[in-house]
Amino acid sequence: MLKKVLILDNDLGILEVMEEALCYEGFNVKTMEGTNDIISDIKRYQPDVFITDYILKGINGGELCKKIKTTITTAHTPVVIFSAYTKVLQSLGFYGCDAFVPKPFDLTEMIDLIKNLSENQLKMRINL
Repeated sequence: MLKKVLILDNDLGILEVMEEALCYEGFNVKTMEGTNDIISDIKRYQPDVFITDYILKGINGGELCKKIKTTITTAHTPVVIFSAYTKVLQSLGFYGCDAFVPKPFDLTEMIDLIKNLSENQLKMRINL
C-alpha cells in the first residue's frame, strides 16, 4: 500500500521538488498551493503525513496544524511544519506539530522524517 503525503506550500518550486522526490521514494503525493478547508482536504485525501509551510496566504501553517490537532477526526494525522522563519515560529510555539524542519532543509533528511512518521502512522492504524 502506498503511503500518502499531502503538502501545502505557496511556493510551486518547493511543491514540485517535494512531489518528485517523494514519488521517487514510493509515496503517493498530493500538493496544494492553498486551501479553504484543511479539515475537509485531510478527510478526503487521508494522508499518512501532512506537510505545510508556516508562511501561507491567509492563515499560517501553525494555525492549520492547530485545527488539525484539535479536530477529533484528524488529530491522529502527523503534521510537519517547515519554514525559513524559525525564530518567529519558536516564539509562537510549535502548534502541536509532530516535527519542525527549518528551511533550507536537506531533502534526504526530510524524506527520512516523512518515512518515519508515515511508518509510525501505519503502525497506529494496525493497532486500532
